[in-house]
Amino acid sequence: MSFPLPQHLVWTPAEPAPDERRLRHFGQALAEVLAGRRPPSSLADRLSDRAYRELVRAGRMLRTDRPPFVGAPHVQEPRDGAVEMCVLVHCGTRSHALAVRLERRGVQWVCTDFETA
Repeated sequence: MSFPLPQHLVWTPAEPAPDERRLRHFGQALAEVLAGRRPPSSLADRLSDRAYRELVRAGRMLRTDRPPFVGAPHVQEPRDGAVEMCVLVHCGTRSHALAVRLERRGVQWVCTDFETA
């Protein structure tokens, strides 16, 4: 089961960083791509060119017979305009860590890097 993608991660002066709900939905969508349950193109407008190429190259990185389920994100802001989050991706009897970096590009937050283990 795929969850709908959130609206673009749009920044406004009143909201300096994406909220936890949007971050979790993004993490869920990314986990679904990494599990082969969603096409990478569904996230193309939310990733930098380099991150998108890496996502396509990586292919299926999470092996699971069940849909992945993402837990609550742990979020850090290492500097203004950058957010790093880590989520636990539950895949049945096994779980994986997923780390994501987003940077503000104009008014939109864009994933510039991700890593899973």
